[in-house]
Amino acid sequence: SPDAEMAVFGEAAPYLRKSEKERIEAQNRPFDAKTSVFVVHPKESFVKGTIQSRESGKVTVQTEAGETLTVKEDQIFSMNPPKYDKIEDMAMMTHLH
Repeated sequence: SPDAEMAVFGEAAPYLRKSEKERIEAQNRPFDAKTSVFVVHPKESFVKGTIQSRESGKVTVQTEAGETLTVKEDQIFSMNPPKYDKIEDMAMMTHLH
């Protein structure tokens, strides 16, 4: 099994590849590529968020922590779908940051 292959990495394994169960959950999780973004955060560098509105070059984003940020359009970055978390071949990703 793929999870057994990772046993050789010991404690580091969970950080290198998601378990089969986590990968299946990620593939089935709802994801909207048009509104799911990374946004520049003043304290955390970048955080995950969802676009709430766009107006005059400004974007309002609701972060996963519940914080609302209004930033310039160039301070948001498209997010890859959750199924690509910890992907082993970066060529398969939609967005490279």
